[in-house]
Amino acid sequence: MSITTSAAPTAATDIPSWKTRLRALGSGTGGPLIGLLVLGLALFIATPYFLTVNNLLNILDQVTILGILALGMTFVIVTGGIDLSVGAVLALSIMVLGYTSHNLGMPLPLSILLAVLAGGLCGLLTGLGITLTKLPPFIATLAMLSIARGTANVITDGQQIVGYPDWFDALSTERYFGFLTVTAIVLVMLLVAGAAFMRYRPGGRSLYAIGGSPEVARLAGIGVKKTTAGVYVVMGLLAGLAGVVLAARLDSSQPSAASGIELDTIAAVVIGGASLAGGVGRITGTIVGVLIIGVLRNGLNLLSVSPFVQQIVIGVVIALAVMVDVLRRRDA
Repeated sequence: MSITTSAAPTAATDIPSWKTRLRALGSGTGGPLIGLLVLGLALFIATPYFLTVNNLLNILDQVTILGILALGMTFVIVTGGIDLSVGAVLALSIMVLGYTSHNLGMPLPLSILLAVLAGGLCGLLTGLGITLTKLPPFIATLAMLSIARGTANVITDGQQIVGYPDWFDALSTERYFGFLTVTAIVLVMLLVAGAAFMRYRPGGRSLYAIGGSPEVARLAGIGVKKTTAGVYVVMGLLAGLAGVVLAARLDSSQPSAASGIELDTIAAVVIGGASLAGGVGRITGTIVGVLIIGVLRNGLNLLSVSPFVQQIVIGVVIALAVMVDVLRRRDA
């Protein structure tokens, strides 16, 4: 009679190594969240004005526009694309809003709709350029950046449009429930809807499939071209909406608005754990990334850091975020 014995599992096989734990932490929202907490603690120590109710509410209002853009950018990056035109499309939309309401005398609600649709049209043209003419997303959106920014300046010959009704300005200034403006409420609703779509809807899961492998996604029955074009249309619509929100905050329409915001937008999504290679990303991570960018800029302003130095800091943060993404994919 033979007796078989099974060796007890060793500690080495049962207990994950510190590298495995660190990799698992960095692959989700945990890493960025810890970074946000550390950043907040550092600013709390550095300045007494950071952790105050008024300042935290200001941060929430300040990240509204970035949050709306980052939501759409998450969809784009998950599919393996990129959009460099979001700031220019926002500027075009904000000028459409001002020109149609002030120069053409249209009712402001109609002008708001036209501004959002103008952003959607830009997204549609970009999406068709990528899917039909096979332009790389980088080139297609770079071209749209130039076209949209130029058109925004042509509309009023580079002049800003000033003055909106009080009810419109109140959307970004009057707080409900003691802390939320209408624009902040809109952002929260969009983020919740976007997170639910990515997690629970087949359309959201198809974005991950396209980012992982467009050819495999096509063979699985997913309309890759249609979905990809749709993602850029959504990005354009959200950029148009962000333009409306910015007009409410500034009480004006400026063709130079949101210059360079595409860098903050991409940075927020990548810091939140999305991969520039596609197929990886979460709305929850993007929220944390947006807050990191917002808290960082707010803290630097409280510390009276030069705007030029702030650009350097944000550039370093972007580089570090991409390096982490590369190392994460290399170890996967």
